[in-house]
Amino acid sequence: MIKHPFFLAFALLLTGACSGPKNEKSSPELQEIKLEYAVGFNLYQGDGYKVIEVTKGFPGNHQPFSYLVKEDASIETPRGNYDAIIKANVQEIILTSTTQIPHLVALDIPTRLVAFPNLDLISSSPLRERIDEGLVEELGSGAKYNIEKIIDLSPDLLMISTLGDNVKDLQLLAKADIPTVINGDYVEQHPLGRAEWIKFTGALTGTFEQASAYFDQIKNNYLTLKGDVQDASFTTIPTVLSGNMYRDIWYAPAGNNWGAIFLEDAGADYIFKDQESTGSLQLSYEVVLDKGLNADIWISTAEFGTLQQMAAADSRYAQFKAFETGDIYTFANTRGATGGLEYFELGYTRPDIILKDLIKIFHPSLIPDYKPYFYQKLN
Repeated sequence: MIKHPFFLAFALLLTGACSGPKNEKSSPELQEIKLEYAVGFNLYQGDGYKVIEVTKGFPGNHQPFSYLVKEDASIETPRGNYDAIIKANVQEIILTSTTQIPHLVALDIPTRLVAFPNLDLISSSPLRERIDEGLVEELGSGAKYNIEKIIDLSPDLLMISTLGDNVKDLQLLAKADIPTVINGDYVEQHPLGRAEWIKFTGALTGTFEQASAYFDQIKNNYLTLKGDVQDASFTTIPTVLSGNMYRDIWYAPAGNNWGAIFLEDAGADYIFKDQESTGSLQLSYEVVLDKGLNADIWISTAEFGTLQQMAAADSRYAQFKAFETGDIYTFANTRGATGGLEYFELGYTRPDIILKDLIKIFHPSLIPDYKPYFYQKLN
């Protein structure tokens, strides 16, 4: 399933299930590897192996998923109830979400990807070269990946993202002896929490040290930018509207949603900051008009390229001050060779770039020579 950061929040909370009681983490053989921002998974180090526990693989309540990663191929499998056992030094990997693609590039293992659904959505140059050479299999152009083809390919590792609706596929994949893990990066609400899931990929692929070093760099970039905003003395703080209409419902990030955290850290006054939820607000047009009519800037979550396209989609958009002044920005600035939006691919891994783009929009004098990467102002 391909995840779009804001649009995934439209989904209702789902409840899933997994296998029974998991491994005791009180064993002296297991030492917890502390994470800084991610809350959806836990890491434990054993002698020649790691244990990964995914506690928030999708919205709603579910029992933890437990995965054993053999770092030393010669060790005996430790006792425990594992949902998947991943052999040392996995070489053939199948991913199902664009948000996981940058992990392979950052960890210098892009050649391990053997298949992916909707290949045109991949923007990364190293992966596009492999796709063009016919080295990455297509798993289907729809929302559902081709399980039969996955079984035929028999990868060393399959990483899936789910809303909980295809957890039943795990049993079928387990019978086919395909180690399958659930990646719940999109459930994280702190931008750095989503970025820290690169450690999840690193732990699975034998590149954990590289993943930790990469995350530290992104974290330091992000916190430095946030600190620059906090230390600055701005004469004005722009009020910001976010979101768009979808079938007569306006979807916008709630006050504790990852999108709203970006706006706060970038020095904006978000009009729905007081809505203290981590999900997506579902609002009537009238409510948004009342709160956002005079907002200075509009961060659109749609892929419009021009103001004319917005007005054609819904003429009511033209009533907002930000539309009249043209201060509307969308994340559709950067696309891959086959049309994939890099925001939906690289954004989770590089929240520091998103933050820098937004700071440039809200407080351009703070970084005068910077040109936004993901965001563009509508013509």
